[in-house]
This record gives sequence, C-alpha cells and structure tokens, in this order.
Amino acid sequence: MAYQLADLPLQTLISPVARATEVLARLDERVRTSPVRDGFVERQNFADAAAALWLEGELVHLEDLVLHDAHMDIRTPTHELTRAHAVLRARRQIFARAADWALGRDGLLALTGRGGAMPAVAGQKGREGQGVLAPEAGADEAVEADRLAEEFAEIDAVLARSSKILSGAEAPARKQETVLRDRPDLVYDLDWNEEERLAEWQAVLADTRDLPAVLRAAILLEAWSEIEVLQRAAWLGPLFCAALLRQEGIAAHHLACLHLGAKTIPRERRRARTKNDRLLAFLDAIHEAALAGLKEHDRLVLAKNQMARRLRDCRASSKLPNLVELVLSRPLVSTGMIQATLKVSKQGALNLVGELSLREMTGRGRFRAWGIL
Repeated sequence: MAYQLADLPLQTLISPVARATEVLARLDERVRTSPVRDGFVERQNFADAAAALWLEGELVHLEDLVLHDAHMDIRTPTHELTRAHAVLRARRQIFARAADWALGRDGLLALTGRGGAMPAVAGQKGREGQGVLAPEAGADEAVEADRLAEEFAEIDAVLARSSKILSGAEAPARKQETVLRDRPDLVYDLDWNEEERLAEWQAVLADTRDLPAVLRAAILLEAWSEIEVLQRAAWLGPLFCAALLRQEGIAAHHLACLHLGAKTIPRERRRARTKNDRLLAFLDAIHEAALAGLKEHDRLVLAKNQMARRLRDCRASSKLPNLVELVLSRPLVSTGMIQATLKVSKQGALNLVGELSLREMTGRGRFRAWGIL
C-alpha cells in the first residue's frame, strides 16, 4: 500500500513549519560565520549519535562514545556503543560529501550498506577483475576443494573492511550475495523487502518536491517511521531528512540533529494514532533541535571567549590554542587524548589542563577527563 499524501491539513501545519524554518535558518546563519563552527559540528555529531540510541531504548554515555571514537576505550565496547559510533560515522560522511550526495543513488547505496554491488552472473567480472562463472554440472569436487580458500578470502575481506572503517575511510562495497548471506533467518525477516520499501520512501521524496523544505522533512520522517524501511538501521531516516534540509539550503552549514530534537518530544506524540499528530510532533522535533543548537552554540562561543583571555600572554610555541580547539570539538577530553593529539607528555598534558582551568568530569584518580563549563 502506497504512502498517502493527500489531504494535508495545511492550516494546522503552516504555523509550526514557519516557526521551525525561522529558527533553523537563524541557527545556520549563526554557524556560517561562527568562530566555533568546526567544534560545534563535531559536538552535535556526538550528541545526535547518543540521542539516536536513546530513542531506541539504549543508553550510550557521551564520554564512552568519545573515547571509543579516539580508540581509547576504558572497557570493552558494547553493541549499543558500536551502533552509536556507526551513527557518528554516517553523520560525518554525509557532512563531508556534497549536499546532494546522501539522497542520490550513490549515497543511498553506501549508507544503507548496499554499496551498489549487483548480483554476479555468468561471465561477469568481479571487483578484482576475475571472471565470475556459473558452476557447471559435476563440479562438486572442485567446489569442495576451493571452499577453504573462499573462507579465508571472506575473513581477509572482513579484516580489510574493518581496518578501513576504523581508519575513517569509506568501506568497499560487498557483493549482493554476501550481504544476503550475512542476514540469518533468526535475526532478519526474509519477507521484509527493503528495496521495495526504500523505493516507496523515495517516491514520497519525489512527490513532495514542491513543498517547503521543513514540511517536506517532517513528512519524510513520518513516512520513514510508517513504512519502516530498514530492519536494523531506523536511525538512517532522520539523517536522510537532515541531509535534505542541508541540500535545500535551510541548514546548509551544519547537519540538523533531528534525533536530539525528537528526544525532547514525548513518545506518545511521536507514535500518535493519527498522521496529523505525528507530523506536528516531527515539526516540533525540528524546532527543538534548532533551539538546542542555538543554546549549544552560544555556550561554546562564551567558553571560547573565556579561554581566549588565557591565551593573550602565552608563547608563540605554546600548545594551549590547540588544546582550546580540541576541548571545543569534544564533549570531554582525557589525558591520553591530549597526549595523542598535541604530542605532549602526560605531565605536559596535565599542565596544559591546569592553565586552562578545565572542569574535571569524572572525579576519579585513575581515569580523569575534562570539559568546558
């Protein structure tokens, strides 16, 4: 059943749309000329990634996510933490690309894990250039002989993909049959046709092209929730909608934190029975996300101005300015992170922290971390 767009209550929606558009555009203009733009964007990425898991009922601490991103975990990463890090990587990838990449063919394939790979057919060449031939009758013995080599090749491919993901690079695409084989029956519903559902959502994207950008984003958020496009990556929907706002120029200089905005909306409103109530809830989520961004930006500007006073008399070779940039770009920093980023000793890192009078976040002696007030 196709998603229905008829009979939108424009008289009810026009006021929330105008209000959310005004605040979102004001935030984007402030970020465009901001001295803390890069730090603000990075902090928003961390906050939105943690909020994405919160909406799914999982608690991920920001400090754990920051340390995991820096490869300095103090405990074994949980499954929820790795999923939050996937959201973080996706946000960075979307923001690093062109504004229209995420909603284009390449972006949709890459972000949904398909990578553009097509099923191999007889005589077609694979990614490495070798021919992919259809098995002939009576070739069972040859298949058995090559099975061990195929297992080792799959292990090597997994290790290569993991290394590229950890280094921040884009992972190579996997073959379609490999993707299907990675989905066991006990975990995935094999009758769940993600390609068909994604095509239905893209049809909504095309049908709403003449509507205002914020209203369009709210409709696409509601459609993503109703269609239930992906089984295991529902958090991609708000990222696609944030990419749409960036593509349309309403939020051209940052990626809206729609998960963070939805976190402030009661679940009863986000899961209301009527479509109109859900649309109003998603419009309020966009508005709340922009308001939270304005408050966070003003807080960062104030913190930067306060720390800048301590840089007036520092030497030209001092690493205090670098520490200021690091602190502004992360919710917290540890001694190890300061050592690795600024290339200083442990005592040097502690001395720099003391000069800036950063706030102690942990209150522990064995592991210490700091942040701005």
